[in-house]
Amino acid sequence: MSSSVSHHPDQHRFSIEIEGHTGVIDYMDRGEVWALTHTYVPAELRGQGIAVKLVEAAFGAARKAGVKIDPQCSYVATYMQRDPETADLRV
Repeated sequence: MSSSVSHHPDQHRFSIEIEGHTGVIDYMDRGEVWALTHTYVPAELRGQGIAVKLVEAAFGAARKAGVKIDPQCSYVATYMQRDPETADLRV
């Protein structure tokens, strides 16, 4: 799996395509905060760390943009609770 995550600011989405299947994280841009609202990984790609790749790409982009994360998606919220290194991003 060598596909990389793409950021589509105009669509408020991060996505990754592998073997014709697309995983995504959707967010709402509230200026200084990105509310991550939905993470989706197709059944064909589950169990391969795709959601982690999407979250890490979103967090990296947020740090670069100087914005905070509001983890409205349960997957993102759980990820942030388990990883203390993300505390700087939390609203």
